[in-house]
Amino acid sequence: MKRVVMCLMSAAALAVAPVAAFAKPPLRSVAEIEEPLFAVAVAKEVSDHCDSLTARFWKGVGELRRLRTRANELGYSDSEIRAYIGSGTEKARMRAKGEALFASSGVSYDKPETFCAFGRAEIKKNSAIGVLLRAK
Repeated sequence: MKRVVMCLMSAAALAVAPVAAFAKPPLRSVAEIEEPLFAVAVAKEVSDHCDSLTARFWKGVGELRRLRTRANELGYSDSEIRAYIGSGTEKARMRAKGEALFASSGVSYDKPETFCAFGRAEIKKNSAIGVLLRAK
């Protein structure tokens, strides 16, 4: 009887183990998705507030498609990805993260030229944000 109970407990443990092993973190916690997505959002914000810089639209679209493909490879469904992208909570979190970056970089919504200076510096650094921007 003890042996049967031990076998059942072992089988139960093995049945639960794969579920725990395959649990996915929220997409915001996956740096290889979150950081490039953040770069696209920041580049878009810079281009919206600086008349002398524009977003590299097709490069941004390509990056978003690459991120979706990678998220799918990591086991996230398209509906999970859409829920993440469309979430009001996630949008607010991303906006707060962007505003913190801008504030720490001396960018002010009251001074559009600060967006231009920030964007030009990112282009010069060839950063993830900078490669998504170009001078008009």
